[in-house]
Amino acid sequence: MPHRLTQDQARRIVVRAQLLDAERPGDVVEVAEQIGYIKIDPTATIASCEHTMLWTRIGWPYERGQLAKAVEDDRMLFEHEGAFRPMSLLPLLLPEMRQYPRHERPKQWLEANARFRRDVLDRLRAEGPLLAAEIPDTAQASRASDGWYGPNQVPHMLECLARRGEVAVVGRDGRHRRWDLAERVYPQDLPEYPAEEAARLLAERRLQAAGIAKQRSPWSPVGDAGEAATVEGSRWRFRVDPEALAALEEESAGRVALLNPYDSALYDRPRLSELFGFDYVLEQFKPQPQRRYGFFAHPILMGDRFVGMLDAELDRKQEVLQVTAVHEFLPFEPEESAMLRAEILDLGEWLGVPVAGLA
Repeated sequence: MPHRLTQDQARRIVVRAQLLDAERPGDVVEVAEQIGYIKIDPTATIASCEHTMLWTRIGWPYERGQLAKAVEDDRMLFEHEGAFRPMSLLPLLLPEMRQYPRHERPKQWLEANARFRRDVLDRLRAEGPLLAAEIPDTAQASRASDGWYGPNQVPHMLECLARRGEVAVVGRDGRHRRWDLAERVYPQDLPEYPAEEAARLLAERRLQAAGIAKQRSPWSPVGDAGEAATVEGSRWRFRVDPEALAALEEESAGRVALLNPYDSALYDRPRLSELFGFDYVLEQFKPQPQRRYGFFAHPILMGDRFVGMLDAELDRKQEVLQVTAVHEFLPFEPEESAMLRAEILDLGEWLGVPVAGLA
């Protein structure tokens, strides 16, 4: 029989799985191991996503240099497809990476650029680590430029080879990635898994990060991992992480969390609506007249409920965190207002600036 959960229990499972309850994690690696990835995004209305995600979970002990150290010095994390991931996930990703590309168009492009591929690998082998700008474009076939890349084919080739596990990001110069051969970046003693076993273990790790997820969901593909569950008021068939289920018996306190719009806790929009009653829309790409909460407003989680949106921006010229508005979905109680105020002031202290506009 499936486990029968209340809405409150399901939300608590999600909050705890995403490390957003009162028991904060100790360091960067602990966060990555639990939630699976730390999204990289340069939009820094307050701070870039990777740093905001870590501050939101760790709190004041987090310093930005800790992330670079975990990636570049300790090699406990690696950068792959727009996120920092724990090195323990790499063996589970490699079987699928080695099958890339599966689709015909990128496959044809790679085949047509066989010599270009060898040129890039040879250059890295001889001179790496290198920035993309330091590698000549010797492509035989070109992909059309898009909104992300120009006509230079080197970034396309590096991305392709990274997805294949042949090259890897060794570090960053600001926002620019420095590349090297994967064999010089990734550990050489990683365990090997057959593709089917790797996919099963990867589904289990996704469920660990989600806590509870719809059984068939493109947003949180957990398949048959974990155990079957139902949630009151929902017709969905869920899978729940057994460890998260067992932890329900432990006391758990909530807190206030300010979430970057690209935070992993917000990724599964249908689940947000189904369990939290929160229909989240990122307004970054909407015309200004159509925005309700602000260009890059941060959802406010209080305990196990989303209660509002914070529209704020770090003014680097004036060196102040400017709060434009706090949008309350329902009027806050005085204690709730005080808790939110304290969290925003802590955010300003972490940024090293005073807070303005906070009532």
